Amino acid sequence: MLPTINSLAQQLRNIVLQGTHRGVWNLAIDILPERVVLRGETDTFYAKQLAQESVLKVLPLVSVENAIQVA
Repeated sequence: MLPTINSLAQQLRNIVLQGTHRGVWNLAIDILPERVVLRGETDTFYAKQLAQESVLKVLPLVSVENAIQVA
């Protein structure tokens, strides 16, 4: 059985939080037909990059738009 969009988004959210050591706040993940969009806030560009790489590890063929804001 394939995961629903909501369950996939939740799984990706958990993966990103784990991969960034919970370094992203207010994390939201939108799954669109052509890409995955990451939104949230962090205090380092490193955590922003880790978030993107966490998604690409499990979905290497998907385009990721990283809209996480660095404060």
